[in-house]
Amino acid sequence: MRKSHPIRRVVLAGAATVSGIVLLLSLKPASDPGSAQAAGVGVPPAASAQGGAQAAGTGTVTGDAAQTQYGAVQVRLTVSNGKITQAEAVQAPKGGQSDQITANAVPKLNQAAVAAQSADIDAVSGATYTSAAYKKSLQSAIDKANASAGSAQGSGAAQAATVTGSVSQTQYGAVQVRITVSGGKITKAEAVQAPKGGQSDRITANAVPKLNQAAVAAQSADIDAVSGATYTSAGYKESLQSAIDKANASAGSSQGSGSQGSGSQGSGSQGSGAAQARTVTGSVSQTQYGPVQVRITVSGGKITKAEAVQAPKGGQSDRITANAVPKLNQAAVAAGTADIDAVSGATYTSAGYKESLQSALDQAGG
Repeated sequence: MRKSHPIRRVVLAGAATVSGIVLLLSLKPASDPGSAQAAGVGVPPAASAQGGAQAAGTGTVTGDAAQTQYGAVQVRLTVSNGKITQAEAVQAPKGGQSDQITANAVPKLNQAAVAAQSADIDAVSGATYTSAAYKKSLQSAIDKANASAGSAQGSGAAQAATVTGSVSQTQYGAVQVRITVSGGKITKAEAVQAPKGGQSDRITANAVPKLNQAAVAAQSADIDAVSGATYTSAGYKESLQSAIDKANASAGSSQGSGSQGSGSQGSGSQGSGAAQARTVTGSVSQTQYGPVQVRITVSGGKITKAEAVQAPKGGQSDRITANAVPKLNQAAVAAGTADIDAVSGATYTSAGYKESLQSALDQAGG
């Protein structure tokens, strides 16, 4: 039997060693999440348009309530240094079999949100509707956290932030608008939800691009309805206004030294940032008599004005709303919180008002 030459064996062994090292290196992930976190690499605010976007900033944020056929789901996040440290459902379906499903699903969804650091989580088996709504409200909370952290990132207003407005219900389906804001301007608008199915597909395909363009051109929700798409246009404008309110609230701390000009405002108004008035619209709260939605104006850390931009109407509801809403508005300003008494004879409207008011306060940082 022919023996291998010693030098040949050495060469072959060396080649095998090099091949092994190359193989091991190829198995290493292209980017190490741990090292990226340690290096302080964060997700830019604009990434919030993606389903897997992470939350930024520090504080507590409540997502918009997501409606299901079994009840509302609403998620509240605690964020610390850009990480979700706690997730909880402040609303979830209840009553009958829903109690058992909620008790099983919600803890799992909470854990998944913290583990994934995004809304890209799996649905819990047997809780399809609750899971879908949870993810939707979770994404809303992440969007708000990213938007509010935008002013703290790098050069402030120059950073692009993405904000998703509240869902506006129409008789043909839901409409929800997402805007991208950079340098204090709307640079992009898109409908992440719009009526679909049957004739709605054609109407949506015609109307939404026009509404998107109009929003960017107008830089406000004061845009014309698209002919033949009255309901979709109204829903779009309502959700767009909600997104603008949220963007304004999160940009409050960056007002003064930049967008207020270099005259008497300058650095002086920056020092008293909380004194700048800003308007925030809470999430829509559904009641059995109709939706309730509250808008507040905050200045100097206090509620200076409260108003119901939506309230139950029609029949007896008109009288109840006319009596209850002014009292609730006054109570909100006086209390400075959502811990206000219900108006006698308007239990459902009062509960919806308080829920939407709390949502507005959460967005305002109160």
